[in-house]
Amino acid sequence: MKLFFHLGRYFLLLARVFSKPEKFSIYFRQIIYEINSLGTGSLGLIAIISVFMGGVITIQSAYNFTSPFIPLYAVGLGTRESIVLEFSPTIISLILAGKVGSNIASEIGTMRISEQIDALEIMGINSASYLILPKVIGAMFINPFLIIISMFLGIFGGYLMGVVSGACTSYEYIYGIQSFFIPFNVYYSLTKTVIFAFIITSVSAYHGYYTAGGALEVGQASTKSVVYNSILILVANLIITQIMLV
Repeated sequence: MKLFFHLGRYFLLLARVFSKPEKFSIYFRQIIYEINSLGTGSLGLIAIISVFMGGVITIQSAYNFTSPFIPLYAVGLGTRESIVLEFSPTIISLILAGKVGSNIASEIGTMRISEQIDALEIMGINSASYLILPKVIGAMFINPFLIIISMFLGIFGGYLMGVVSGACTSYEYIYGIQSFFIPFNVYYSLTKTVIFAFIITSVSAYHGYYTAGGALEVGQASTKSVVYNSILILVANLIITQIMLV
């Protein structure tokens, strides 16, 4: 029964979040702030992970493509498909669920236990919309750009590691990443990214918004947000893949 209780409370919270805001100018400033906080603040971590993971995928692909019937340019092709279809949209979103999600849950949870949310409610402000909506919009806007950067850096990291390690030549890798390219794959990946961004921000905000207790409960809410975000992202990934690719 607790599952239905939390589902109902989650959707009731979303109804408050997406109600008409009082002043659009204030929300616009908040959205810009959240784009900078949630998006650009994660760029360094995403860049480092993407470059090295691209290199690892390339080396592993070259190691497994040992048959003389498989052309060497398949290394670049396999790296591109792995990064575009799964690594950048899904794995990076899971990493953001840990970094961004825990931050949102702890931030809003701290505001709840310190009675700042209660103060907003007393002043007649829709605290759910004011605190959560800018985060949702900001993440859904900036995350696709982060994923595009991750794709580029992952493919570049694969090129760099592949050529340096001798796993493939520069020509074969570039020919591979250009071969049999399907633009729909990028659309599919960015669609997943937007949905994952909504899950990360809304679920994390839900756990933070209904925190009760003290500092210990804020930490528990932060942990729960990461766990539930990870599970929901994987489930949503399966559903979206089934709908869009099958």
